[in-house]
Amino acid sequence: MLDSLYIGASGMQAQQQNVDAISNNLANVNTAGYKRSRIDFEDLLYRAVPSGRDSSGQFAATGRMGMGTAMAGSSKVFTVGDAKKTAEPLDLAINGQGFFEIALPDGSVAYTRNGAFRLDQDGMLVNQDGYALVGAIQVPPESTQVRIDSVGRVTATLTGQRDPVELGQIHLANFTNPAGLTAVGDNLFQATDRAGEPIIGNPGENGTGGLAQGYLEGSNVRLIDEMVSLILAQRAYEINAKVVQASDELLSISNNLYR
Repeated sequence: MLDSLYIGASGMQAQQQNVDAISNNLANVNTAGYKRSRIDFEDLLYRAVPSGRDSSGQFAATGRMGMGTAMAGSSKVFTVGDAKKTAEPLDLAINGQGFFEIALPDGSVAYTRNGAFRLDQDGMLVNQDGYALVGAIQVPPESTQVRIDSVGRVTATLTGQRDPVELGQIHLANFTNPAGLTAVGDNLFQATDRAGEPIIGNPGENGTGGLAQGYLEGSNVRLIDEMVSLILAQRAYEINAKVVQASDELLSISNNLYR
């Protein structure tokens, strides 16, 4: 059987996965805090093949022939997206590195760049899915104005009072290798051994950026880059399909040979 048939098929499979990742990036171009995915490829096993004869007519060396390609893995690119003004007092954007800490119902902690927060029925600061921000910040119902400064200090002005009341402190987490985080959906990431231990601190400390109230970080997907990548992936898929087609034609010629 022709090796090229399997090599071309592996190329088609790899490029299909590449197109899947690109399509997911394009689908989330307007998702706040979304980080684009990138596919990495690797070559497959090599087999030994004769590469030439010496002066005595014996094969002098052994060459290596590759057997195709495969997806080595998928990772997130954590470049900072553009901040977009929303004027909503509970919208927060991180001006630099870092993640908000979100408490999940099972007791674990997830991390996100999406700073679209709101208040639940108890006045707790939660994300769009109702998961509380770590730190248990509660806003009293008689608050007339909530203010969050660049270092994460949350204050509120209460009815009948002149001086604001401090409600809590927002902390950010940073990682040595953010690309090692695992995406679990809902704009959330979970820590892994590859990412390292979370480094917790106030905004502006431990390499994290400051907070901007009334802003949201947009997706870091660039439409032009994704469209170019999509065209290249499509063309690579077509070329690998041509290899499979040519291999099939060679097999057909072999099958139709007569003595």
